[in-house]
Amino acid sequence: MALARGLAARSEVRAGKGAEMMVVTQTPADGMDDSRLPFSVVRRPRVYELLKLMRSADVIHLANPALKPLIIGWILHKPVAIEHDGYQTICPNGLLIYEPNRSVCPGHFGARRYFKCLRCNSERLGWVGSVRSLLLTYLRRWLAHRVARNIAPTHHVGRRVALPRTHVIYHGVRKVEASDTKAVANHRETPTFFAYVGRLVPEKGLPALLHASSNLLKSGYSFRLRIIGDGPARRELEKMVEDLGLTGLTEFAGPVPVAATYSLLQEVTAVIMPSVWEDVAPLAASEQLMQGNLLIASDIGGLGEIVGSAGLTFAPGDYGALESCMRRAIENPTLADELRAEARRRGAQVFNEERMVEEHLQLYRELIESRSE
Repeated sequence: MALARGLAARSEVRAGKGAEMMVVTQTPADGMDDSRLPFSVVRRPRVYELLKLMRSADVIHLANPALKPLIIGWILHKPVAIEHDGYQTICPNGLLIYEPNRSVCPGHFGARRYFKCLRCNSERLGWVGSVRSLLLTYLRRWLAHRVARNIAPTHHVGRRVALPRTHVIYHGVRKVEASDTKAVANHRETPTFFAYVGRLVPEKGLPALLHASSNLLKSGYSFRLRIIGDGPARRELEKMVEDLGLTGLTEFAGPVPVAATYSLLQEVTAVIMPSVWEDVAPLAASEQLMQGNLLIASDIGGLGEIVGSAGLTFAPGDYGALESCMRRAIENPTLADELRAEARRRGAQVFNEERMVEEHLQLYRELIESRSE
């Protein structure tokens, strides 16, 4: 939405010619009034309608390697750019998670260990479905090798997908005004408060956060823990909180609207993201930087890259290292304040929406100009 709005606000793509922005999606309206948007929306087109729309386009931007438009774009010889917000061109399940033990996949598909891929997805899809998924990954990768540009939202993703003509463009998030977040100095005046924001699923690594919190409590530190979000792992996590003696200081806030999330984080000392899988480019991390919150995050995948030196990082799953980071946030308020200031600077400089839109627009200009030569 941010990219589409930003592109629609630009009136020029090449000298003397205006730009028309159209979003084509399989998502139903579900009560949304598309007429209020500054760009055209076409929902759930038939194949011949999609063919007609793509034939009239100068540039086709795909959000992930969707097969139908990829095939049509290849047939029409249109300049296609794929934005890789997953691992669908190098992993049949698109997540780089090896399902039998829920571990980070070392890259079985790329190493041609195809039986591992078949086994990985057989429990969820069955053997026939797993073979089909593997073959479709082949086709996606073959087509992705032939598009005009591959867009990666982090350098990590670019390295992982390893496709030609890859261009890195970081996602942009809404700029947070100074009035939207509490002044840095005010963090010193509030009790120590750690928070997690996101889905409650195994790959997010929340057990490491709870074990680190338990050790911190046993060491005599006073703090509170707020878990914002919901998911299938919630009941298991609530049981772990009880078993670790964290019940009195842990709050499960449940699913919270975005606007309300900002207020729940006002008193937080640090936001913790203990992911144990290779996040592509988590928007939550970019948003926390933009808000000037101190981030303590796993140094894995796109998450570690986004945080960079603007937060504290630790090895994924290492709750001893996570505990150490939490101690530093408590014991060294000056360092915490410096990192919050650095987070706000990095967020505004690297992850703002205007930069994202301008870099996409520049890429589209290059594709149009190269086509006309």
